Amino acid sequence: MGKIRLAVEHDRTFGEGCEEYILDCKARNLRNGTLRHYSDSTKQILKYIGENTLIQDIDQNMIDDFIVQLRENPALNDMSLYTYARDFKTLMYFFMRKEYIPTFKIKIPKVDKQPIETYTDRELQVLLKKPNLRHCSFTEYKVWVMTNFLLSTGVRQHSLINIKIKDVDFDAGVVYINVTKNRKPLIIPLNTDIKKILQEYLKYRKGDAEDYLFCNVFGKQLVRSTVYHSFYEYNKNRGVEKTGMHRYRHTFAKKWILIGGNVVTLQKILGHSSLAITQNYLNLLVSDIQKEVEEFNILREFKREGIKMR
Repeated sequence: MGKIRLAVEHDRTFGEGCEEYILDCKARNLRNGTLRHYSDSTKQILKYIGENTLIQDIDQNMIDDFIVQLRENPALNDMSLYTYARDFKTLMYFFMRKEYIPTFKIKIPKVDKQPIETYTDRELQVLLKKPNLRHCSFTEYKVWVMTNFLLSTGVRQHSLINIKIKDVDFDAGVVYINVTKNRKPLIIPLNTDIKKILQEYLKYRKGDAEDYLFCNVFGKQLVRSTVYHSFYEYNKNRGVEKTGMHRYRHTFAKKWILIGGNVVTLQKILGHSSLAITQNYLNLLVSDIQKEVEEFNILREFKREGIKMR
């Protein structure tokens, strides 16, 4: 049976369709980071599919061939392969909604998500040790404060660098997170320790209400690359090989659960739109939490005591 072709004004090419898709993403006012991701992803997909390939000629067989080609690329791991396949699927469903191709269900390969590696207690002890304010640089002190803040709130890097001094309400004991991944503002409670740390920090940082809470040495807003480099150097100088700010978010979530924190509250703090997302997030922490469970093995404790049945 021949392939059903829809009546359209002209045979639109894949390259034209990708341009239209990116314009649609911009029209939907997606975050800059999301736009960059889709833009970079479509450029890579174009290399495999071909800019002049007709959208109407794309079917599941061509998608399967695309995935096979990805698998043959030694530079791509399973997660990268899954990401490209998922983005291709999203792109194709966009074409279906535009009625450029018939609607059909697209199958993409499943991958085993890698467990999230968090900071160990020993590493946290090293990273949270307060520097000597008489001898350290402002950058080192600031990164120490940011480390404490991340482990107290679990916010993302993009949210962190957009917090202004006015967003911290010491009287109410909260911080207002106005820039988030899903663009829904958050109100996160601040514990007593982080409030004291921030109050001391602001004595050195100074600044007006409209200034950014965490700034560079010139008092201006931080940029992602500078933040990453600062944390990398901070960790390295303290003998911690792991780095990455998002790892603090993972560590925050893990510690929250281990101390008996409520999952629903965690969902609100992390800014997840549903409890299912939080649950999936926690599933990735299972292997790390498993180590903690083994350390507190009640059965082993009684076994050591040599209890015998009569």
